[in-house]
Amino acid sequence: MSSRDSRAEGLQGVDLRLGYHGATVVHDAAITLRPGAVTALVGPNGSGKSTLLRGLARLHPLEHGEVRLTDGTSARALTAREFARRVTLLAQSRPTPSGVTVRDVVGYGRHPYRGRWRAGDPDGPAMIDRAMATTGVTAMADRPVDELSGGELQRVWLATCLAQDTGVLLLDEPTTFLDLRYQVEILDLMRDLADDHDVAVGVVLHDLNQAAAVADEVVLLHGGRVRATGAPNDVLTEQALTETYGIRIEVTVDPVNGILTTRPVGRHSTRALA
Repeated sequence: MSSRDSRAEGLQGVDLRLGYHGATVVHDAAITLRPGAVTALVGPNGSGKSTLLRGLARLHPLEHGEVRLTDGTSARALTAREFARRVTLLAQSRPTPSGVTVRDVVGYGRHPYRGRWRAGDPDGPAMIDRAMATTGVTAMADRPVDELSGGELQRVWLATCLAQDTGVLLLDEPTTFLDLRYQVEILDLMRDLADDHDVAVGVVLHDLNQAAAVADEVVLLHGGRVRATGAPNDVLTEQALTETYGIRIEVTVDPVNGILTTRPVGRHSTRALA
């Protein structure tokens, strides 16, 4: 798929502490993103999922701890350009440029490989085309991005991340604004990147069923602390989820296919259909 070194890449956070304005919001978190695996970060609003992801991406300063690449290199030892060739983040929201085409925006992902005047990137055009094809935005390549819907724009930004061609891909709620079809396609794409290209994928998800379906490993956060880490069936238990979210959550596992499904139980959850 890519022009980068075929050596698998991963990312590890050790004893990470992050905060805002002197208040710690992530406490001594440990997380490992393995090559060829999807790791889902789940938890209630305010549990520190996005802050932890931004810390791994070097976009939020660490109060304590270290982020390392698979080869043991500290993220702090790399220049911004060197780090951007190895790790990329699809943030929750990005400013929408005005009067810029989809192809140009996807081309932003090639910035770490270019010299001055956008030179020195022979693999760029092919990687841009492939990223657009993978995310289904080729047909809108010449459209201004400020004319796109929220779901279309989300796919364009994902294409930009894929064009960056890194071994570690971080995604913060990537299915937001997408209809069901594209939610499923984004989840499938994450699995393809892990399974077929050894990419280490770290993704923040609110939908527990999506996390159970796509992830090899789940990190459950509560109050800024990692409550549990492991396989979905080991982490997404009724007791752990009910205590973490403060509402009863039923968990069932299909005995035939092993698919785990969660169901929050509210006051009207058992109301009979008319």
